[in-house]
Amino acid sequence: MNMMSTFVKPMHPEGRRFVAIFAAIALVLFLLWEPLGWLGVGATVWCYYFFRDPVRVTPTRPGLIVSPADGVVSLIEPAVPPAELNMGETALTRVSVFMNVFNCHVNRTPVAGRVETVAYRPGKFFNASLDKASKDNERNSLCLEIADGRRIAVVQIAGLVARRIVCFTAADAVLATGERFGLIRFGSRVDVYLPEGVAPLVVVGQAMVAGETVLADLTSDEARREGRAA
Repeated sequence: MNMMSTFVKPMHPEGRRFVAIFAAIALVLFLLWEPLGWLGVGATVWCYYFFRDPVRVTPTRPGLIVSPADGVVSLIEPAVPPAELNMGETALTRVSVFMNVFNCHVNRTPVAGRVETVAYRPGKFFNASLDKASKDNERNSLCLEIADGRRIAVVQIAGLVARRIVCFTAADAVLATGERFGLIRFGSRVDVYLPEGVAPLVVVGQAMVAGETVLADLTSDEARREGRAA
């Protein structure tokens, strides 16, 4: 890895028109007043950075569930999956990963499986770090059927400034662990509902890397982990 690749990451195609818009605004600002133009350049660089899509190295051992998003674990609690996925009324362990506007926002499949359901539901735009965001905010939900027949829910949730959830997949698609399946524009959150009896291997406050950080292990009987800030 050279120095350039350390700082310059590929950009997801979804971001091209936004970078073009920011760049055009920066040009107009330069014509109005040069200091404003440089602010526009800074905003354009940030927009490019927001839509970055770096290569990730995904662990391939069967049974591992990886984080679907960059960010921080904001909540771990029992919750019923979204009704539109028809996964029943049993509360499952929900792990929420909150993404701020500086995180990479490309979402990746947490585990290999077949997409059983994709369901979009409009809603509000509360701060995505709040618990009520899972229930009230705009969301796009996926139900993945894994090899042993169990199902995992992955829910993209719009946040306070997010106004567009993008999903790249559809029902009956077969996805690999770590495969890109969507993107949320600006601050947002992704929830993962683990199968019954599966404990998370992460703790609230832990930093996550999409497609790399192991969130849970379907083959493990390890109890839920505890952690502390240091």
